[in-house]
Amino acid sequence: MQWQTCVLLLCVTATLADDEWLEVNTAQGPVRGRKHPTEDIYTFFSIPYATAPIGVDKFKAPLPPPKWSEPFDAVNKGIICPQPIYALYDVYDESLVQQENCLISNLYVPNTVEKNLSVVVYVHGGGFVMGWGEIFQVTQLMKKKDIIVVTFNYRLGVHGFLCLGSEVAPGNAGMKDQVALLRWVQENIASFGGNPNDVTIIGFSAGSSSVDLLMLSKSAEGLFHRAIPESGSNLAAFSVQRDPIDIAKTYAKILNFTDVENIAALTEFYTTTPLEFLTSTTAVFESTDSTFIFSPCVERDIREETFLTESPLSILKTGNYKKVPVLYGFTDMEGLMNIFHFDVWKNKMNEKFSDFLPADLKFESEEQREEVANDIKQFYFKGNPVSELTVLGYVDYFSDVVFTQSILWTTKLQVEAGNNEMYLYEYSFVDEDTPVVPHTNIRGVAHGGQTYAVADGINGENLNESLATPEHQEMKKIMREIWHNFIKTGKPLSENSSLPAWPATGVDRSPHMSLGQKIELRGYCRSAHASGKTSTKDITGSLYHHRL
Repeated sequence: MQWQTCVLLLCVTATLADDEWLEVNTAQGPVRGRKHPTEDIYTFFSIPYATAPIGVDKFKAPLPPPKWSEPFDAVNKGIICPQPIYALYDVYDESLVQQENCLISNLYVPNTVEKNLSVVVYVHGGGFVMGWGEIFQVTQLMKKKDIIVVTFNYRLGVHGFLCLGSEVAPGNAGMKDQVALLRWVQENIASFGGNPNDVTIIGFSAGSSSVDLLMLSKSAEGLFHRAIPESGSNLAAFSVQRDPIDIAKTYAKILNFTDVENIAALTEFYTTTPLEFLTSTTAVFESTDSTFIFSPCVERDIREETFLTESPLSILKTGNYKKVPVLYGFTDMEGLMNIFHFDVWKNKMNEKFSDFLPADLKFESEEQREEVANDIKQFYFKGNPVSELTVLGYVDYFSDVVFTQSILWTTKLQVEAGNNEMYLYEYSFVDEDTPVVPHTNIRGVAHGGQTYAVADGINGENLNESLATPEHQEMKKIMREIWHNFIKTGKPLSENSSLPAWPATGVDRSPHMSLGQKIELRGYCRSAHASGKTSTKDITGSLYHHRL
């Protein structure tokens, strides 16, 4: 009898302390989560999944997580990585605590005795410069109690993406954090009832670019099995640094360090300057070249584990990566992200439009650069100045060059490389609650709108869906159905779905699903401006020829 009791205790990895607590044994030690106040799930906050090096080592790869013997109460929320948060988020509050060792995970676990649940790992966005794991909540996605959701922090900005190609700052620390999180999930998720062989990675914006890059990295191979990148591509200008050393010099100058040609002095500046100062500037959001300064990079081989050693374009063209089912999409007005710059940028665009070309383009001469810039401006603004009368051209331009064109290009290359499970969509649902584009009477979906359709909370605040129009509530239901089915099966719709049949896309980016007031399967998917608004010519394809 005693032997049977011992066996039973060894086999049980999660036990209820009472109705409010769930205790789980992990590889690090026991952790305790609490019952969600409104949902039938348990939450575990701020579990360390790795250790961020500090001091002069702060740009290196993550270290193993700590261990403990006594139960770890995973109840404290609000740990975030260093970032210029005070100027960036309306949802920021004083409960958020920036700290250098910020690599924590948060888990949402259904209250069920079922095991081998599907696992969602959500990668937050924020231009690789801002954000934290708990910025979005998707508890409504868990209503069937068959999904575990994991969110997490990763190092940001200069902290996560300084790339000097040296031992002290090899590059891609933030991406190596993401890989460390996926490895932590593989080691521990079964203890929470999850299936390590059924993991879907999801992200929007820079989180989408991260997901897209993880699909190409050998270091992440086998750690996930499906992907939902939303509004961000591994080929976007903001996704990979064009010249990491030059960017490090430029950023140091912004912080008033001038001895940038001395690499030893530059290295000492970054390794000895406190992170609070290094991450204090919001200049990263003033770039006109479709970047946020710091982002992942192509690493030098310094005999340590790397995340990315070839350009994403090269990897996509060779097809040397593991193919997984992908649900890939964007909104119809991604460029609304830059509408708050409009009053200033419209004048600068009229003075020198070439300053607004993506940073990753290459030209044989300044004359060629200006010629291309003039062609692009003519296409979007029809010979008119950038003004309130042409604001839709402004939105379309940034939709295409920052997001849409690179998403469609990546999709085409993936299919050409043999991925026959690529599902493509455009999200364009608006209703009477959707604001009109300034200076127009037209509504459109801004950057990340499809993620808001699935989310039920932002930074712990419920979105109060009861206040949404009935049409919007129905659209949120549809988007959650699409996500849920893809997470469970690798296909966006079940066979008995009432929605139109949705086959995988081909090399011609056809078909794609239009998710708007009317949901219908459409053919060839062009960039946002060329999707029938004013022209059928996809000029961004010609523009991106200069990336080759």
